[in-house]
Amino acid sequence: MNELIEDNTAWRRAMRREMVARRAALGEVQHAALSAAIVAHLLDCLPCPRVLAFCWPIKHEPDVRALVDAWGAQGALAALPVVVAADAPLAFRHWQPGAELVADRYGIPTPVAGEFLVPDLILLPLNGFDAAGYRLGYGGGYFDRTLAALEPRPLAVGVGFEINRLDSIRPESHDQQLDWIVTEAGAFRPAA
Repeated sequence: MNELIEDNTAWRRAMRREMVARRAALGEVQHAALSAAIVAHLLDCLPCPRVLAFCWPIKHEPDVRALVDAWGAQGALAALPVVVAADAPLAFRHWQPGAELVADRYGIPTPVAGEFLVPDLILLPLNGFDAAGYRLGYGGGYFDRTLAALEPRPLAVGVGFEINRLDSIRPESHDQQLDWIVTEAGAFRPAA
């Protein structure tokens, strides 16, 4: 049993590195075009939320900030995730253009001030993903803990590139299934 867990842990670690490398190989123009296609699909398939949580793009993740601007113009409040403690769910701090951001211990831009909000929609970056709606993140488990803890659970929408699609992420018991996955190819709801 422990050997299976070790094998899955090693496999996931290798896949995380490979998924980042696949995105890093995209040229700037291609990355921008794929990100714009994702934003267009999000606007087509989802209603504007009251509070939208999103992630500042790192490691060549899709850049969906144009969606944040579009929904912000319709009255949505934007929030960025904040790590408040190790092994705890994330909190979400209100963000507006021009607000000061500092890199957290993971190098992720995080607001230094602002009211904490409860999102009704979270856009989660997909380091890797599968058709069953499971996400391979970076290994910290923050989004899984957060989705498991929030009541009511917000709409969880994964955003990623088709080059990061896997047959299976080999989900484990703690992995949370997403409600939607949106890539440059379109949007789909995984089977429950």
